[in-house]
Amino acid sequence: MPQSPTPYSGSPPVQATSTLDNYFNVSRRGSSVKTEVLAGIATFLAGMYIIVVNPAILSDAGIPFSAALSATVVISFFSSLAMGLYARNPILVAPGMGMNALFTYTLVLGAGLSWEVALGCVFWSGVLFAILALFNVREAIIEAIPASLRYAITCGIGLFITFIGLKNAGFIVANPATLISLGDLNASLITFFIGLMATAILVIRGFNGALILGIALTTLLAIPMGRLWSDDVLVAWQGLAAWPDFSAVMKVDILGALKVAYLPFIFVMLFTNFFDSLSCFMALSESADLKDANGNPRNLKRSMTVDAFASMIAAPLGTSAAQTFIESGAGVAQGGRTGLTAVVIGVLFLPFLFLSPLLSLVPSIATAPALVLVGLFMMAPIGKIDWSRLEEAFPAFLAIILMPLTYSITLGIAFGFISFVLIRLATGKLDEIKPAMWVSALLAVVMLLTAQ
Repeated sequence: MPQSPTPYSGSPPVQATSTLDNYFNVSRRGSSVKTEVLAGIATFLAGMYIIVVNPAILSDAGIPFSAALSATVVISFFSSLAMGLYARNPILVAPGMGMNALFTYTLVLGAGLSWEVALGCVFWSGVLFAILALFNVREAIIEAIPASLRYAITCGIGLFITFIGLKNAGFIVANPATLISLGDLNASLITFFIGLMATAILVIRGFNGALILGIALTTLLAIPMGRLWSDDVLVAWQGLAAWPDFSAVMKVDILGALKVAYLPFIFVMLFTNFFDSLSCFMALSESADLKDANGNPRNLKRSMTVDAFASMIAAPLGTSAAQTFIESGAGVAQGGRTGLTAVVIGVLFLPFLFLSPLLSLVPSIATAPALVLVGLFMMAPIGKIDWSRLEEAFPAFLAIILMPLTYSITLGIAFGFISFVLIRLATGKLDEIKPAMWVSALLAVVMLLTAQ
């Protein structure tokens, strides 16, 4: 009689019952093929909102929606597959929230780069990420950037994404007297608010795929609301399926991105992606005990390598950088412990390669609730900042508040870095400024000077 799966504790592994079990060490990890498949479905449902939300954001930068959708699906499929087969971790890799906002609203709309050159910046940040991953220098970089600023950057991007969601929904509008104010109470605003509350309730009640369910519900609600009260919310049928749109493939301007003025953008992308990925791996390894014999995240070097090459390949495909998704925690909570979970996730993306007409029906007010809720999730690290120490709190506060107020992730990070270095100089704590922070602050100054 075969033994029941038990967590590995140094004893001989349970005899493999299938090729999948043998390759992924499913039984050895205390799991089963069925559990891994269900975990993959859970993670996919939690993260599939990116199929709609990422093209919605990138289309603001000029990339055709259908082309961005095809790129999103392709990179999510291949990178999640690589995470499963090579790194053998149960983690979703797809174009990340925050990175797409940085791409669209800072590089393209803010700094005036063409989306082709911005993709070039994505490519070079991926190259640098790959070098860091291959040479395993993560420890030196982790020690250089203070934890308070790492937490602040995540929180600031969260506020920025929430602000974009509220703006896209018309909930917040420009006002010459007060800069911004509440939008008109019309059908569009009512539809968004109902969708936002419904999505929040689904999240609170722990529904798998709550964000994508919220997007679907708001889209369905927009159809009668638009027809009865407002043409702006009208959802028009464009068809069910079509061939993938690869019009953005290889449009990346790799050489055009090699300008000194663009180095700060490349660095910020590298920094954001690197630390988001690393923190995600560490969080997931703690929650599911995905650790090696030394207590470090399991297969971390391989996982970071997959993440790095996924970011580099994303640019030629026509999308912003891919990165590890914290939504992978949904599958981990379901019991996913091996790379088989990631393989299932990747395969589930493929059908949506042919559904761009159907998915393009989703209006901006339907994706806006997801953006607001993603912003909420990204605010979680704010409690880890030591607000009682002003030399830590002030740079962190600047980074957080300036991202939404300047409508620029880069400016928030730049002033956070510069203020950190200046405060350490003024208080005589030079030993707390690591070489990487000197370089970061210098790049921030260069960026500010060249942006004027």
